[in-house]
Amino acid sequence: MTNIVIGGLIEKDDKFLLVQEAKENCKGKWNIPAGRMEVNESVIDCLKREIKEETGCDILQTGILEIGNKVLENDIFLSIIFGTKLIDEKLDYNLNEILDVKWFSYDEIIKMKNKLRSPELILKCIENYKTGKIVNLDVLNIL
Repeated sequence: MTNIVIGGLIEKDDKFLLVQEAKENCKGKWNIPAGRMEVNESVIDCLKREIKEETGCDILQTGILEIGNKVLENDIFLSIIFGTKLIDEKLDYNLNEILDVKWFSYDEIIKMKNKLRSPELILKCIENYKTGKIVNLDVLNIL
């Protein structure tokens, strides 16, 4: 089975918005807002939908921070994490999916590495964002 996961790093005042997962397999872990792409959905539509569902925020995509791939025995995961610009902040989320949504500084995130769902991915995305290593959206060809 192929799973495409789309997410977005949201920054405001040198802090990053993370969500605390409610799913049993990762309950309590902090993550970049992200989720699975649905059939008949564009990458950008998925990004905006997932961010809205998990945080209540509206965003504008600014570039691609990271593309990841993980192959398991019967699954393939492809993830695309975007840099975003916060358009409207209204923290609102479904407690069945998300336990909490909070802003963290980079230093705070580093110190809570063992509480992150995917520490290497999250830290890499933040580092790419902070150093301007963002791929222009022109490479994203919507067919």
